[in-house]
Amino acid sequence: MMDSIWTTDVQMPRFPQLDGSLQTEVLIIGGGLAGILCAWKLTQAGVDCVLIEQNRIMSGVSGRTTAKLTAQHGLIFAKLLKKHGPEKARLYWQANRDAVTALGGLARSMDCDFRVQNSYLYATGSTEKLEAEMAACRQLGIPVCWENTVTLPFPVTGALRLPDQGQFHPLKLAAHLAKALPIYENTKALAFVGNRVQTPKGTITAEKIIVATHFPMLNKHGAYFLKLYQQRSYVIAVENVEQLEGMYLDCADNGLSLRSAGKWLLLGGGGHRTGKQGLNWKLPEAAAQRYYSHAQIVARWATQDCMSLDGMPYIGRYSNTTPNLYVATGFQKWGISSSMAAASVLTDLIRDKENPYASLFSPQRSMVHKQLFVNSMEATANLLMPTKPRCPHLGCALHWNKAERSWDCSCHGSRFDEKGKVLNNPATDGMKHPPL
Repeated sequence: MMDSIWTTDVQMPRFPQLDGSLQTEVLIIGGGLAGILCAWKLTQAGVDCVLIEQNRIMSGVSGRTTAKLTAQHGLIFAKLLKKHGPEKARLYWQANRDAVTALGGLARSMDCDFRVQNSYLYATGSTEKLEAEMAACRQLGIPVCWENTVTLPFPVTGALRLPDQGQFHPLKLAAHLAKALPIYENTKALAFVGNRVQTPKGTITAEKIIVATHFPMLNKHGAYFLKLYQQRSYVIAVENVEQLEGMYLDCADNGLSLRSAGKWLLLGGGGHRTGKQGLNWKLPEAAAQRYYSHAQIVARWATQDCMSLDGMPYIGRYSNTTPNLYVATGFQKWGISSSMAAASVLTDLIRDKENPYASLFSPQRSMVHKQLFVNSMEATANLLMPTKPRCPHLGCALHWNKAERSWDCSCHGSRFDEKGKVLNNPATDGMKHPPL
């Protein structure tokens, strides 16, 4: 059984390891979709930039996405309206609407299996939360429509349809964009000394630096170890099913996600906080067995998402004390539109241009949210736990993930294989004393 389906039919371009020293206006650290889009936007704007990736580009979380390009992010608008008011909720909609339009236009010009799709948020039980989301969307001017029936193999009690969204093949898109970009692979950022970054075989001097490493790598600035936690999500690909029109997400907690991808149908669900117990692949596999009895599971994989304190990404200056250091993180499971939004905001900030969404996504906004208390308690409990192997990031206890055979940190989401090799950051090095 294969890992992510995206790797089966695309040959990613290869780039050399940096060997020597160089200077650039902007250094981008991280070769996922956010980093690549930042490099592309900056290059288009005539800004000299370089991107470095410690492994291969798109080999991390961006290569394990379901690649839904949509501004419909679950029950987000009712929550934002209640928590932040109509002005910020409307800005969030506009930022993601603009990102969908921009990235959709870019994808149309490339051979990346782009399709315009309706996006559906559906309910199979109570419609109370869905109705509240509908009311919020109406108040904010978001063009959603209520549907009583959809083309799913099970009944729904209601659905919100957002038209003119899209889907595509993420690696094909990234391959097209990356070909003309100044990229160095297998080039890890080892140390920061002022505006210089040390790599295994060279040094990069940059006027400004963007950290697009999924979870930010510098602990002494920005307090991201308090502002973020991570969640695992699980996906299977099945074949021998009819192509599904539209992209679907259950509005219930840990509901089922569905979208077609060529001959495959992608089913997702079973998510949980990294380091905690969850359903893993059991939920999508049970759905496949129940609703697609003739389908064959041909792939399964998991991905990981950084979750912010208030439901919105952190895009902007890394901290108040680092004026030339920038960050893009906390995409809340919506990394496709958020990556494009990040590229647009950061390109403007770096060029000293005003951006209408910069203050909305500013990493320096208030940290006073319930999730901060939850994150702090989780970290405290695991720091005090005496019997577990420790995470080299900040010393939290690690927990054995039987389904994925990995050691996972519930504090900040670092993961390690059985031999102690790091699988997911923020840890940048492996376990010193792997237990197996």
